[in-house]
Amino acid sequence: MVMIRAHLNRWRRRLLHALQFRTVFGERSQGRWLPNTRISPSTCIEFEDRLTLGDHVYIGHFNLIEASGGVVIEEGVQITNHVSIVTHSSHRSQRLLGQAFVTWPKGVPPPMAPEAPPELDWISGKPIERQRAAPKQPPGWVAGPVHIGAYSFIGPHSLIEANSRLGRGCIVCAGSQVRGEFTEFSILEGAPARVIGDARRADQRLLRQHPELHDLYAAWAGEPGRAR
Repeated sequence: MVMIRAHLNRWRRRLLHALQFRTVFGERSQGRWLPNTRISPSTCIEFEDRLTLGDHVYIGHFNLIEASGGVVIEEGVQITNHVSIVTHSSHRSQRLLGQAFVTWPKGVPPPMAPEAPPELDWISGKPIERQRAAPKQPPGWVAGPVHIGAYSFIGPHSLIEANSRLGRGCIVCAGSQVRGEFTEFSILEGAPARVIGDARRADQRLLRQHPELHDLYAAWAGEPGRAR
């Protein structure tokens, strides 16, 4: 009985993997065929029409890509597992507005701004009444695009926040919270993430061991420069 159960569980796992988790080459992004890009079926992509992918991209299991503000993932990027890439944040708005968040701007007091001198009609001299335009987003709302440069690596359980931009060849260590702009080949770690090194140091060591790969590396990275 124990052996039967073990075999049953093994085949059940294999069947589930084949149906729901097998990653297959070939994707399409912005009308372009990407024969070498792979995305796990368990990755959730919201607003996929605003996601732009390069070829040779790998996106693993159980990731969230929220692309309402625009996300660009360039060629050769590796996104591992349990990574969140988001282009907006609403939790500050919800804290400020409470129950009125879902009905905003209805039922919300107008913004309190310093009183400015009224604009006068040049003929009659009377104040001109102008209707104040409602803001496009609730107070506290944060939104902006995300750009991940070519051949960057995003480690497990990392968060890439709105208005973030990574240069090519960056390495984001596991569990990092990325916010802001970082130059190419930066190694990032921490929450919030900070630069702890230059990825070219390790690249140069490997190229000394495998000089025959120099041209392949230089095709995307350029000639190996001095690491910072």
